[in-house]
Amino acid sequence: MMKVLVTGANGYIGAQICRYLSQQGYRVSGLCYPRIPDDECWRRGFDDLFVCDVRDADALKRIAERPFDAIVHLVSLDHHQSSGDPALVASINVTPTWTLLDMFAPRGLKKFLYFSTIHVYGVTLHGAVTETHLPRCVTPYALTHYMSETVCRYFGDRSDVTCLVARLSNSYGPPVFPDNNCWWLVVNDLCRSMAVDGTITLKSDGSPLRDFIHGYDVCRAVQILLEKGENNQVYHVSSGITYSIAELAEKIRVTAPQSKVTAAQTPPALASAAAPAGYTIDNSKLRALGFMPEYTLERGIAELMEYLAN
Repeated sequence: MMKVLVTGANGYIGAQICRYLSQQGYRVSGLCYPRIPDDECWRRGFDDLFVCDVRDADALKRIAERPFDAIVHLVSLDHHQSSGDPALVASINVTPTWTLLDMFAPRGLKKFLYFSTIHVYGVTLHGAVTETHLPRCVTPYALTHYMSETVCRYFGDRSDVTCLVARLSNSYGPPVFPDNNCWWLVVNDLCRSMAVDGTITLKSDGSPLRDFIHGYDVCRAVQILLEKGENNQVYHVSSGITYSIAELAEKIRVTAPQSKVTAAQTPPALASAAAPAGYTIDNSKLRALGFMPEYTLERGIAELMEYLAN
């Protein structure tokens, strides 16, 4: 079975991917930082676990002495952190992508899956957004991910490694570890607000549109891409269904009949201009490889509310 190295193995998405791949029979190794979690059940699924800062080239060089068939690279600062010092942001969001490929490509690595973001397209979307849609990076978070995508394309052209890019939409769902940095994600955030306060207060008028994909479906997409993804191809990891934040809030509200949702008011004169054009994050390219989301938004919300209740 394929030997896979996952960076950011103790992160929100990474911990789920590691657990899932291990359950599917993959031989999984993980890079954790700043420490390896104490969860013995989770740790048993690994061949190896390393404490490693992806900026530490010497540590990566030692790890590269071990043979791996594939790398899933997830390490990144979040949206807010990526707006900090450019040198620091690039040292985490961009340089490790180059370093990993430079070190592992000559050592027999077969596949490199880089997790990018749907945010590379900017904020003005309409219609069916496919992988050929022109990127328009308007934040450092988007910009640095697109820079790493370019590094992947370089090595896909100039090495024997099959380089893949997964542009992730808005993931959600229960974390493996309660302290995972995931409670700023909109579904998780609104569900927690409902569970704790019995109310949801939106920061907008509720009209912004989002595509939400459950963490389990993200894991299934990773397996499909590792097995079937083609070199220098970009794939949308999305549900393919778009909801407004107001629709999301209502789906959460009905889980607690006595609850309420309040939204920021939009002046009437601006209401029509504020309403975004409809769009979908087209995932037909990934579906052509056999992917089909299993989680509806309603099922995912119910699971998350149960997790929070417990």
